[in-house]
Amino acid sequence: MTEPMTKDRVLIFDTTLRDGEQSPGATMTQEEKIEIAELLDEMGVDIIEAGFPIASEGDFAAVSKIAERTERAVICGLARADFRDIDRCWEAIQNARRPRIHTFIGTSPLHRAIPNLSQDEMADRIHDTVSHARNLCDDVQWSPMDATRTEWDYLKRVCEIAINAGARTINIPDTVGYTAPNESADLIARLLREVSDSSEVTWSTHCHDDLGMATANSLAAVSAGARQIECTINGLGERAGNTALEEVVMALKVRNDLLPFETAVDTTKIMNISRRVSTVSGFPVQMNKAIVGKNAFAHESGIHQDGMLKNAQTFEIMRPADVGLAGTSLPLGKHSGRAALRAKLADLGFDIGDNQLKDIFVRFKDLADRKKEIFDDDIIALMSLVAETTADDRLQIESLEVVCGTGGPAKATLKMRVDNKSRVSTEQGDGPVDATFRAVRAIHPNQAVLQLYQVNAVTEGTDAQATVSVRLEEDGVIATGQSANTDTVVASAQAYVNALNRLLVRRQKFGPGSDVREVSYKELS
Repeated sequence: MTEPMTKDRVLIFDTTLRDGEQSPGATMTQEEKIEIAELLDEMGVDIIEAGFPIASEGDFAAVSKIAERTERAVICGLARADFRDIDRCWEAIQNARRPRIHTFIGTSPLHRAIPNLSQDEMADRIHDTVSHARNLCDDVQWSPMDATRTEWDYLKRVCEIAINAGARTINIPDTVGYTAPNESADLIARLLREVSDSSEVTWSTHCHDDLGMATANSLAAVSAGARQIECTINGLGERAGNTALEEVVMALKVRNDLLPFETAVDTTKIMNISRRVSTVSGFPVQMNKAIVGKNAFAHESGIHQDGMLKNAQTFEIMRPADVGLAGTSLPLGKHSGRAALRAKLADLGFDIGDNQLKDIFVRFKDLADRKKEIFDDDIIALMSLVAETTADDRLQIESLEVVCGTGGPAKATLKMRVDNKSRVSTEQGDGPVDATFRAVRAIHPNQAVLQLYQVNAVTEGTDAQATVSVRLEEDGVIATGQSANTDTVVASAQAYVNALNRLLVRRQKFGPGSDVREVSYKELS
């Protein structure tokens, strides 16, 4: 069970590992999920929704491991309104110090039509499945999916049924990002006012950002009486994403005059976990993203710069240090040592061990030999590259030579290890990147379709690192890869191979053409 709260305490329920991972191409390995869960636990998140245990054996194993290793947070598993789902969920989380079963069913007219249930039939199922979950676990959360498009009388009815059946948290999902802040607040207030025994449960809000109002809707719900916010790091999630954890937490901290509530989150750990989630998910953080974007604390206007030099509060409503950024600068170059690199990484929000520092330092020295000056963004890109590449990858680039220019088609000679066997191929193409990708396909034949190829300069200058993002799709399975290098073609090859490695992992996890999101109501009919 969750700890007793004072009236001004808001619980942070993080669903990065479940709802966030359902973003197309954002699948994480078991090791990555465990790492993110540990970071969430360390930063003070109250509840971690670790996954959807019945979705796959991989998801079940990851949730089980997280449940065993997490020290403070409640570990929650998701389950549909089905005994098999709930039993599988309990099996995965039962060894957690503080387990929670989260069961749900779609209650709006559109969602009731999927399993073809009448209102009475669905009401009976809610009672039976919540009761079953409560018999297994003391801490049960229930969600009426698409609550904001559910008829009021029916929403009130099923919430009361879930409470009577033993649910201790009632989550109100705005599943498709349809509602607006005033509606979000009015709905929570009305539920608290009219639902029987409403004071006996914690009311939660779960918002999506389809209309760009997820954060506003979540905060409005809190103002009206909700005391749990469901959110994800970087706003990761299906379609336009979920409520961003960093936004609601910092809004509650910065505007405590209007929102007199507190959380247990250590905000100084935000930047570190934001960057880590971006790396393992393959989803770059947009530059102007609130709180964690590259430009969130950048000032280019002369007026703004002048104001900042005189008083930082003129154009900053929070300190960079509040979210884990240092306010000082420590230039790095080829003569810098490990201590300076570790200090810089700490300033940038990265907490690393000695073994990882050794690997990063070697790569840093290599980069320093190719660049006159190492900027903060170069270090961040370097960390992303280290995280993307592992010794367990089935595909690894050993060398690449490219010939291109005005004299004819580009030619790429690629040497790559496939399952620890070296292979070489030389291919021609329409430019160096096309030739390189053709060489990769010649060595590792695949039917993956290139959905996205994006190049961004990390810093300015002709010696700037290029960050390349690649998204591939094969038989309905999507994977992304990123890499950074001063050579754009090399970065492209590494990103493409990283995406292929992720595709192989995803295919092994779910099987060809399968996906977590394909788990549907058909089994419930």
